[in-house]
Amino acid sequence: MSEKLQKVLARAGVGSRREMEKYIESNRVSVDGKVAKLGDRVEENAVIRVDGHVVKIEQKEERICRVLMYHKPEGELCTRKDPEGRRTVFDRLPRLEGDRWIAIGRLDINTSGLLLFTNDGELANRLMHPKYEVEREYSVRVFGEVTNQTLKTLTQGVELEDGPAKFLSIKPRGGEGINKWFNVTLTEGRNREVRRLWQSQEVDVSRLIRVRYGKLELNKRLPQGGWEELALEDVNYLRKSVSLRPETQTKLSVMPEKRKDKRAKVNRIRKAVHKHNQRLKQNKRR
Repeated sequence: MSEKLQKVLARAGVGSRREMEKYIESNRVSVDGKVAKLGDRVEENAVIRVDGHVVKIEQKEERICRVLMYHKPEGELCTRKDPEGRRTVFDRLPRLEGDRWIAIGRLDINTSGLLLFTNDGELANRLMHPKYEVEREYSVRVFGEVTNQTLKTLTQGVELEDGPAKFLSIKPRGGEGINKWFNVTLTEGRNREVRRLWQSQEVDVSRLIRVRYGKLELNKRLPQGGWEELALEDVNYLRKSVSLRPETQTKLSVMPEKRKDKRAKVNRIRKAVHKHNQRLKQNKRR
């Protein structure tokens, strides 16, 4: 049975479905020796090349769906490579043999917090698609006068340059003077949407941290720059939330973790983050 080309490429781990559509539009993909067009469908025995390299076509059952939780620090870009040599979120992730990690959405360079990665292009595509309305929660520190009318306007909706937008909820979290903390939720992932919503009310964002994606909360013990693989239960929560069949396998141990094992894992993560940071400092000195 034939499938859409971008869907096959996403499942093969080349990138998200949206990225693959851009690849196809840029004439970077060929099928059986012919330049592919957006909308093409392919059979199981098709020879697909991206930038001249053959892509191994995987069947739906072949890959074990994996998801990483990453605590992104400020200063990292959500891109695979930066022409200016700046740090990217992919620099610290574990290598996958014959596969690659796909970021589920983006956080801008000045935003920190929860970022998810998967090796399943279809899962990434659906989690980013607006129709599934996966809720995101951010902790935000703002600078400026925030009145009850400001909060009411932001939850009723404002018109941004790329269309209407609003917060689902806004919860005050304290602060002093005109520096206040709020937790806000929304179900979209448009570029710098949280910042632009506040700016529409002449209020600036000075700190922005994503703390939740769906029901998955950022692990408070996970240091900035650290990652951990999600258990099968959490992977299947994400899959169910976007109408995908459950995964039956995992790379993790299915035995319950003891308290001392959890502490040891956190210590290993901290050491790995420290080692990576030291290596970055040494490279800058050269």
